[in-house]
Amino acid sequence: KNETYIEKFKIYTSGYESSPYGVEWLRFESDSPMPELIKTVSHVAFEVTDLQKALKGKQILISPNSPSKGIMVAFIIDDGAPIEFLEIDHDND
Repeated sequence: KNETYIEKFKIYTSGYESSPYGVEWLRFESDSPMPELIKTVSHVAFEVTDLQKALKGKQILISPNSPSKGIMVAFIIDDGAPIEFLEIDHDND
């Protein structure tokens, strides 16, 4: 219910806007191109002011991309776990 579909990643997202904690639920289509680590291990996300700076020296799992207008995201691997960084253009809120 109330899912948003992101076609290029073949995932459905929900919950972020209604969660008091900013929890977002992901549901993957069977042929989603997302890495297996993202599909099978829960991750945390951090908003950063400079995505390129935050990625410097990190092991990149998913290169920077824009899943929706005004948002750039990338994933790294830290100690075997996926971590998501988001750079949000709040002028487009």
